[in-house]
Amino acid sequence: MGEFLSFLGDNLVAFWDYTGFANATYQHIIMILVGLLFIYLAVAKEFEPMLLIPIGFGMLIGNIPFNLDAGLQVGIYEEGSVLNILYQGVTSGWYPPLIFLGIGAMTDFSALISNPKLMLIGAAAQFGIFGAYIIALLIGFEPNQAGAIGIIGGADGPTAIFLSSKLAPNLMGAIAVSAYSYMALVPVIQPPIMRLLTNNKERLIRMKPPRVVSHTEKVMFPIIGMLLTCFLVPSGLPLLGMLFFGNLLKESGVTRRLATTASGPLIDTITILLGLTVGASTQASQFLTLDSILIFGLGAASFVIATASGVLFVKFFNLFLGKNNQINPLIGNAGVSAVPDSARISQVIGLEYDPTNYLLMHAMGPNVAGVIGSAVAAGILLGFLM
Repeated sequence: MGEFLSFLGDNLVAFWDYTGFANATYQHIIMILVGLLFIYLAVAKEFEPMLLIPIGFGMLIGNIPFNLDAGLQVGIYEEGSVLNILYQGVTSGWYPPLIFLGIGAMTDFSALISNPKLMLIGAAAQFGIFGAYIIALLIGFEPNQAGAIGIIGGADGPTAIFLSSKLAPNLMGAIAVSAYSYMALVPVIQPPIMRLLTNNKERLIRMKPPRVVSHTEKVMFPIIGMLLTCFLVPSGLPLLGMLFFGNLLKESGVTRRLATTASGPLIDTITILLGLTVGASTQASQFLTLDSILIFGLGAASFVIATASGVLFVKFFNLFLGKNNQINPLIGNAGVSAVPDSARISQVIGLEYDPTNYLLMHAMGPNVAGVIGSAVAAGILLGFLM
Protein backbone atom coordinates (compact mmCIF):
# COMPACT_ATOMS: atom_id res chain seq x y z
CA MET A 1 0.00 0.00 0.00
CA GLY A 2 2.83 2.34 0.86
CA GLU A 3 4.52 1.69 -2.46
CA PHE A 4 1.25 2.42 -4.28
CA LEU A 5 0.77 5.72 -2.44
CA SER A 6 4.38 6.68 -3.18
CA PHE A 7 3.88 5.79 -6.85
CA LEU A 8 0.63 7.78 -6.95
CA GLY A 9 2.29 10.75 -5.24
CA ASP A 10 5.18 10.74 -7.71
CA ASN A 11 2.74 10.68 -10.62
CA LEU A 12 0.73 13.54 -9.19
CA VAL A 13 3.90 15.59 -8.70
CA ALA A 14 4.96 14.82 -12.29
CA PHE A 15 1.48 15.77 -13.55
CA TRP A 16 1.60 19.02 -11.58
CA ASP A 17 4.94 19.87 -13.18
CA TYR A 18 3.29 19.58 -16.61
CA THR A 19 0.41 21.94 -15.80
CA GLY A 20 0.24 25.61 -16.62
CA PHE A 21 -0.36 26.43 -12.96
CA ALA A 22 3.08 25.11 -12.00
CA ASN A 23 4.86 26.93 -14.82
CA ALA A 24 3.01 30.24 -14.76
CA THR A 25 4.89 33.48 -14.15
CA TYR A 26 3.63 37.01 -13.69
CA GLN A 27 4.77 37.72 -17.27
CA HIS A 28 2.33 35.08 -18.57
CA ILE A 29 -0.47 36.65 -16.55
CA ILE A 30 0.34 40.11 -17.95
CA MET A 31 0.20 38.88 -21.54
CA ILE A 32 -3.03 36.95 -20.91
CA LEU A 33 -4.56 40.15 -19.53
CA VAL A 34 -3.40 42.04 -22.64
CA GLY A 35 -5.04 39.37 -24.80
CA LEU A 36 -8.28 39.74 -22.84
CA LEU A 37 -8.06 43.52 -23.30
CA PHE A 38 -7.79 43.06 -27.07
CA ILE A 39 -10.86 40.81 -27.08
CA TYR A 40 -12.76 43.31 -24.90
CA LEU A 41 -11.93 46.21 -27.25
CA ALA A 42 -13.07 44.12 -30.22
CA VAL A 43 -16.35 42.96 -28.68
CA ALA A 44 -17.39 45.93 -26.52
CA LYS A 45 -15.93 48.81 -28.53
CA GLU A 46 -15.90 47.15 -31.99
CA PHE A 47 -12.28 48.24 -32.57
CA GLU A 48 -11.18 46.18 -35.60
CA PRO A 49 -12.82 42.95 -34.35
CA MET A 50 -11.68 40.98 -37.42
CA LEU A 51 -8.10 41.60 -36.29
CA LEU A 52 -8.20 42.02 -32.53
CA ILE A 53 -10.19 38.88 -31.74
CA PRO A 54 -7.77 36.50 -33.57
CA ILE A 55 -4.76 38.37 -32.17
CA GLY A 56 -6.21 38.54 -28.65
CA PHE A 57 -7.12 34.86 -28.59
CA GLY A 58 -3.73 34.06 -30.09
CA MET A 59 -2.15 35.84 -27.12
CA LEU A 60 -4.07 33.55 -24.79
CA ILE A 61 -2.89 30.49 -26.72
CA GLY A 62 0.70 31.69 -26.88
CA ASN A 63 0.88 32.40 -23.17
CA ILE A 64 -0.44 29.15 -21.75
CA PRO A 65 2.55 28.19 -19.56
CA PHE A 66 4.13 24.78 -20.01
CA ASN A 67 7.33 22.99 -19.10
CA LEU A 68 9.80 23.72 -21.88
CA ASP A 69 11.85 20.65 -20.96
CA ALA A 70 8.91 18.28 -21.32
CA GLY A 71 9.15 18.09 -25.13
CA LEU A 72 5.43 18.62 -25.60
CA GLN A 73 5.87 20.22 -29.06
CA VAL A 74 3.01 22.68 -28.55
CA GLY A 75 4.77 26.06 -28.43
CA ILE A 76 4.91 28.34 -31.45
CA TYR A 77 8.70 28.52 -31.23
CA GLU A 78 9.17 24.72 -31.01
CA GLU A 79 10.31 23.32 -34.34
CA GLY A 80 7.75 20.96 -35.85
CA SER A 81 4.80 21.95 -33.64
CA VAL A 82 1.48 22.72 -35.33
CA LEU A 83 1.64 26.38 -34.31
CA ASN A 84 5.23 26.62 -35.52
CA ILE A 85 4.23 25.28 -38.93
CA LEU A 86 1.35 27.76 -39.20
CA TYR A 87 3.67 30.55 -38.04
CA GLN A 88 5.96 29.87 -40.99
CA GLY A 89 3.45 31.76 -43.14
CA VAL A 90 4.42 34.83 -41.10
CA THR A 91 8.16 34.22 -40.79
CA SER A 92 8.47 33.28 -44.47
CA GLY A 93 6.40 36.27 -45.50
CA TRP A 94 3.73 34.58 -47.60
CA TYR A 95 0.63 35.53 -45.57
CA PRO A 96 1.00 39.30 -46.28
CA PRO A 97 1.00 39.01 -50.12
CA LEU A 98 -2.17 36.89 -49.94
CA ILE A 99 -3.75 39.55 -47.74
CA PHE A 100 -2.78 42.15 -50.35
CA LEU A 101 -4.37 40.01 -53.06
CA GLY A 102 -7.65 40.15 -51.14
CA ILE A 103 -7.31 43.89 -50.45
CA GLY A 104 -6.78 44.55 -54.15
CA ALA A 105 -9.85 42.45 -55.02
CA MET A 106 -12.08 44.46 -52.69
CA THR A 107 -10.66 47.96 -53.33
CA ASP A 108 -12.21 50.53 -55.64
CA PHE A 109 -9.53 52.91 -56.90
CA SER A 110 -12.08 55.16 -58.66
CA ALA A 111 -11.67 58.06 -56.22
CA LEU A 112 -7.92 58.05 -56.81
CA ILE A 113 -8.20 57.66 -60.59
CA SER A 114 -10.70 60.52 -60.83
CA ASN A 115 -8.45 62.88 -58.84
CA PRO A 116 -4.81 61.69 -59.16
CA LYS A 117 -3.41 64.56 -57.09
CA LEU A 118 -4.87 62.83 -54.03
CA MET A 119 -2.05 60.31 -54.42
CA LEU A 120 0.30 63.00 -53.12
CA ILE A 121 -1.53 62.95 -49.79
CA GLY A 122 -0.96 59.21 -49.50
CA ALA A 123 2.71 59.81 -50.25
CA ALA A 124 2.98 62.62 -47.70
CA ALA A 125 1.58 60.41 -44.94
CA GLN A 126 4.53 58.07 -45.39
CA PHE A 127 6.70 60.67 -43.65
CA GLY A 128 5.57 58.89 -40.49
CA ILE A 129 7.52 55.81 -41.57
CA PHE A 130 10.75 57.65 -42.25
CA GLY A 131 10.33 59.93 -39.21
CA ALA A 132 10.06 56.93 -36.91
CA TYR A 133 12.99 55.30 -38.73
CA ILE A 134 15.20 58.28 -37.90
CA ILE A 135 14.03 58.38 -34.27
CA ALA A 136 14.68 54.64 -33.89
CA LEU A 137 18.21 55.11 -35.21
CA LEU A 138 18.80 57.95 -32.77
CA ILE A 139 17.81 55.87 -29.72
CA GLY A 140 20.09 53.01 -30.65
CA PHE A 141 18.27 50.51 -32.86
CA GLU A 142 20.22 49.00 -35.74
CA PRO A 143 19.29 50.31 -39.24
CA ASN A 144 17.41 47.15 -40.24
CA GLN A 145 15.47 47.14 -36.96
CA ALA A 146 14.71 50.86 -37.29
CA GLY A 147 13.33 50.30 -40.79
CA ALA A 148 11.06 47.50 -39.60
CA ILE A 149 9.82 49.63 -36.69
CA GLY A 150 9.20 52.69 -38.86
CA ILE A 151 6.78 50.85 -41.14
CA ILE A 152 4.25 50.86 -38.28
CA GLY A 153 3.48 54.45 -39.33
CA GLY A 154 1.98 53.14 -42.55
CA ALA A 155 -0.87 51.68 -40.46
CA ASP A 156 -0.66 48.53 -42.55
CA GLY A 157 -0.34 45.29 -40.58
CA PRO A 158 0.51 42.94 -43.48
CA THR A 159 3.22 45.32 -44.74
CA ALA A 160 4.67 45.60 -41.23
CA ILE A 161 4.79 41.80 -40.93
CA PHE A 162 6.31 41.36 -44.39
CA LEU A 163 9.06 43.92 -43.80
CA SER A 164 9.89 42.88 -40.24
CA SER A 165 10.10 39.21 -41.30
CA LYS A 166 12.87 40.26 -43.69
CA LEU A 167 14.68 42.93 -41.64
CA ALA A 168 14.13 42.10 -37.97
CA PRO A 169 12.52 38.69 -37.36
CA ASN A 170 13.29 38.87 -33.64
CA LEU A 171 11.13 42.01 -33.31
CA MET A 172 8.30 40.84 -35.57
CA GLY A 173 5.82 39.99 -32.79
CA ALA A 174 6.10 43.40 -31.14
CA ILE A 175 6.01 45.23 -34.50
CA ALA A 176 2.98 43.30 -35.75
CA VAL A 177 0.98 43.72 -32.54
CA SER A 178 1.90 47.40 -32.40
CA ALA A 179 0.84 47.97 -36.02
CA TYR A 180 -2.51 46.23 -35.58
CA SER A 181 -3.11 47.93 -32.24
CA TYR A 182 -2.71 51.40 -33.72
CA MET A 183 -4.84 50.43 -36.72
CA ALA A 184 -7.60 49.51 -34.27
CA LEU A 185 -7.13 52.79 -32.40
CA VAL A 186 -7.54 55.00 -35.49
CA PRO A 187 -10.85 56.42 -34.15
CA VAL A 188 -9.07 57.41 -30.92
CA ILE A 189 -5.72 58.71 -32.20
CA GLN A 190 -6.56 60.62 -35.37
CA PRO A 191 -9.48 62.98 -34.51
CA PRO A 192 -7.58 65.11 -31.91
CA ILE A 193 -4.71 65.61 -34.36
CA MET A 194 -7.10 66.58 -37.16
CA ARG A 195 -8.90 69.13 -34.96
CA LEU A 196 -5.65 70.55 -33.63
CA LEU A 197 -4.12 71.16 -37.07
CA THR A 198 -7.16 72.63 -38.86
CA ASN A 199 -9.32 75.70 -38.38
CA ASN A 200 -13.07 75.99 -38.85
CA LYS A 201 -12.80 77.57 -42.31
CA GLU A 202 -10.66 74.70 -43.57
CA ARG A 203 -12.99 72.07 -42.13
CA LEU A 204 -15.90 73.53 -44.12
CA ILE A 205 -14.18 73.32 -47.53
CA ARG A 206 -16.39 71.59 -50.07
CA MET A 207 -14.69 69.55 -52.74
CA LYS A 208 -15.93 69.00 -56.28
CA PRO A 209 -17.75 65.70 -56.79
CA PRO A 210 -15.42 63.06 -58.28
CA ARG A 211 -15.89 62.43 -61.98
CA VAL A 212 -17.21 59.14 -63.32
CA VAL A 213 -14.36 56.73 -64.07
CA SER A 214 -14.67 54.52 -67.16
CA HIS A 215 -14.28 50.76 -67.18
CA THR A 216 -11.20 51.07 -69.40
CA GLU A 217 -9.50 53.34 -66.85
CA LYS A 218 -10.27 50.90 -64.05
CA VAL A 219 -8.75 48.01 -66.01
CA MET A 220 -5.67 49.96 -67.07
CA PHE A 221 -4.93 51.34 -63.59
CA PRO A 222 -3.71 48.09 -61.93
CA ILE A 223 -1.59 47.21 -64.98
CA ILE A 224 0.06 50.62 -65.24
CA GLY A 225 0.26 50.94 -61.44
CA MET A 226 2.05 47.60 -61.08
CA LEU A 227 4.54 48.37 -63.86
CA LEU A 228 5.37 51.85 -62.57
CA THR A 229 5.69 51.00 -58.88
CA CYS A 230 7.53 47.70 -59.35
CA PHE A 231 9.99 49.19 -61.84
CA LEU A 232 10.62 51.88 -59.22
CA VAL A 233 10.95 49.49 -56.26
CA PRO A 234 11.31 45.86 -57.44
CA SER A 235 11.71 44.75 -53.82
CA GLY A 236 8.03 45.64 -53.26
CA LEU A 237 6.91 43.19 -55.94
CA PRO A 238 5.39 40.53 -53.61
CA LEU A 239 3.01 43.10 -52.08
CA LEU A 240 2.42 45.49 -54.99
CA GLY A 241 2.14 42.72 -57.57
CA MET A 242 -0.53 40.90 -55.56
CA LEU A 243 -2.38 44.13 -54.73
CA PHE A 244 -2.72 45.16 -58.36
CA PHE A 245 -3.40 41.60 -59.50
CA GLY A 246 -6.31 41.38 -57.08
CA ASN A 247 -7.64 44.70 -58.33
CA LEU A 248 -7.43 43.53 -61.95
CA LEU A 249 -9.44 40.44 -61.02
CA LYS A 250 -12.12 42.75 -59.66
CA GLU A 251 -12.16 45.37 -62.41
CA SER A 252 -11.75 43.16 -65.47
CA GLY A 253 -15.35 42.05 -65.13
CA VAL A 254 -14.57 38.56 -66.45
CA THR A 255 -13.01 36.96 -63.35
CA ARG A 256 -15.71 37.62 -60.79
CA ARG A 257 -15.39 34.17 -59.20
CA LEU A 258 -11.67 34.65 -58.64
CA ALA A 259 -12.20 38.15 -57.27
CA THR A 260 -14.94 36.90 -54.95
CA THR A 261 -12.71 34.11 -53.68
CA ALA A 262 -9.74 36.46 -53.13
CA SER A 263 -11.81 39.12 -51.37
CA GLY A 264 -13.88 36.65 -49.36
CA PRO A 265 -12.91 33.12 -48.29
CA LEU A 266 -9.19 33.49 -49.04
CA ILE A 267 -8.55 36.75 -47.20
CA ASP A 268 -10.77 35.62 -44.31
CA THR A 269 -8.81 32.36 -43.94
CA ILE A 270 -5.43 34.10 -44.10
CA THR A 271 -6.60 36.80 -41.66
CA ILE A 272 -7.55 34.11 -39.13
CA LEU A 273 -4.20 32.32 -39.47
CA LEU A 274 -2.21 35.56 -39.49
CA GLY A 275 -3.96 37.08 -36.48
CA LEU A 276 -3.88 33.88 -34.43
CA THR A 277 -0.20 33.12 -35.05
CA VAL A 278 0.92 36.74 -34.59
CA GLY A 279 -0.93 36.77 -31.27
CA ALA A 280 0.56 33.43 -30.26
CA SER A 281 4.06 34.73 -31.07
CA THR A 282 3.81 37.12 -28.12
CA GLN A 283 5.06 34.55 -25.62
CA ALA A 284 5.97 36.38 -22.45
CA SER A 285 9.60 35.30 -22.56
CA GLN A 286 9.97 36.66 -26.10
CA PHE A 287 7.67 39.68 -25.92
CA LEU A 288 8.00 41.40 -22.54
CA THR A 289 11.25 43.22 -23.16
CA LEU A 290 12.45 46.82 -23.16
CA ASP A 291 12.62 46.70 -26.96
CA SER A 292 8.90 45.88 -27.13
CA ILE A 293 8.04 48.89 -24.97
CA LEU A 294 10.21 51.14 -27.13
CA ILE A 295 8.59 49.73 -30.28
CA PHE A 296 5.12 50.58 -29.00
CA GLY A 297 6.28 54.12 -28.21
CA LEU A 298 7.92 54.52 -31.62
CA GLY A 299 4.82 53.07 -33.29
CA ALA A 300 2.66 55.73 -31.64
CA ALA A 301 5.09 58.46 -32.73
CA SER A 302 5.13 57.06 -36.26
CA PHE A 303 1.34 57.03 -36.45
CA VAL A 304 1.03 60.58 -35.11
CA ILE A 305 3.66 61.87 -37.56
CA ALA A 306 1.91 60.12 -40.48
CA THR A 307 -1.48 61.60 -39.60
CA ALA A 308 -0.08 65.10 -39.04
CA SER A 309 1.98 64.93 -42.24
CA GLY A 310 -1.10 64.14 -44.32
CA VAL A 311 -3.14 66.99 -42.84
CA LEU A 312 -0.32 69.54 -43.03
CA PHE A 313 0.51 68.57 -46.60
CA VAL A 314 -3.06 69.31 -47.70
CA LYS A 315 -2.89 72.73 -46.03
CA PHE A 316 0.39 73.43 -47.85
CA PHE A 317 -0.91 72.07 -51.16
CA ASN A 318 -3.97 74.33 -50.97
CA LEU A 319 -1.67 77.36 -51.23
CA PHE A 320 -1.09 76.40 -54.87
CA LEU A 321 -4.67 75.48 -55.75
CA GLY A 322 -7.42 77.79 -56.94
CA LYS A 323 -10.26 78.63 -54.61
CA ASN A 324 -12.63 76.27 -56.42
CA ASN A 325 -10.18 73.37 -56.33
CA GLN A 326 -9.28 73.40 -52.64
CA ILE A 327 -8.91 70.11 -50.76
CA ASN A 328 -10.45 69.72 -47.33
CA PRO A 329 -7.53 69.07 -44.91
CA LEU A 330 -9.72 66.68 -42.95
CA ILE A 331 -9.03 64.03 -45.59
CA GLY A 332 -5.28 64.33 -44.97
CA ASN A 333 -5.47 61.78 -42.17
CA ALA A 334 -6.66 59.19 -44.69
CA GLY A 335 -3.20 59.07 -46.25
CA VAL A 336 -2.33 56.24 -43.86
CA SER A 337 -3.39 52.89 -45.24
CA ALA A 338 -5.88 51.86 -42.55
CA VAL A 339 -8.60 51.19 -45.16
CA PRO A 340 -11.39 52.22 -44.81
CA ASP A 341 -11.27 53.34 -41.18
CA SER A 342 -9.20 56.48 -41.77
CA ALA A 343 -11.53 57.57 -44.57
CA ARG A 344 -14.52 57.05 -42.27
CA ILE A 345 -12.87 59.27 -39.65
CA SER A 346 -12.53 62.02 -42.28
CA GLN A 347 -16.25 61.66 -42.97
CA VAL A 348 -17.25 61.65 -39.30
CA ILE A 349 -15.20 64.72 -38.35
CA GLY A 350 -16.34 66.57 -41.47
CA LEU A 351 -20.01 65.95 -40.64
CA GLU A 352 -19.45 67.34 -37.14
CA TYR A 353 -18.79 70.78 -38.64
CA ASP A 354 -21.09 70.56 -41.66
CA PRO A 355 -23.77 67.83 -41.64
CA THR A 356 -24.16 68.15 -45.42
CA ASN A 357 -20.47 67.89 -46.37
CA TYR A 358 -19.74 64.27 -47.28
CA LEU A 359 -16.01 63.57 -47.48
CA LEU A 360 -15.95 59.77 -47.62
CA MET A 361 -15.52 59.37 -51.38
CA HIS A 362 -12.83 62.06 -51.45
CA ALA A 363 -11.03 60.50 -48.47
CA MET A 364 -10.95 57.09 -50.15
CA GLY A 365 -8.53 58.54 -52.72
CA PRO A 366 -5.64 59.18 -50.31
CA ASN A 367 -6.68 56.13 -48.28
CA VAL A 368 -6.09 53.66 -51.11
CA ALA A 369 -3.04 55.69 -52.16
CA GLY A 370 -1.72 55.07 -48.66
CA VAL A 371 -1.94 51.31 -49.25
CA ILE A 372 0.23 51.70 -52.34
CA GLY A 373 2.49 54.21 -50.58
CA SER A 374 3.20 51.99 -47.58
CA ALA A 375 4.09 49.06 -49.86
CA VAL A 376 6.38 51.32 -51.90
CA ALA A 377 7.99 52.61 -48.68
CA ALA A 378 8.51 49.02 -47.52
CA GLY A 379 10.13 48.24 -50.86
CA ILE A 380 12.47 51.23 -50.52
CA LEU A 381 13.50 50.23 -47.02
CA LEU A 382 13.98 46.63 -48.08
CA GLY A 383 16.10 47.69 -51.04
CA PHE A 384 18.38 49.86 -48.91
CA LEU A 385 18.63 47.71 -45.79
CA MET A 386 18.76 44.09 -47.00
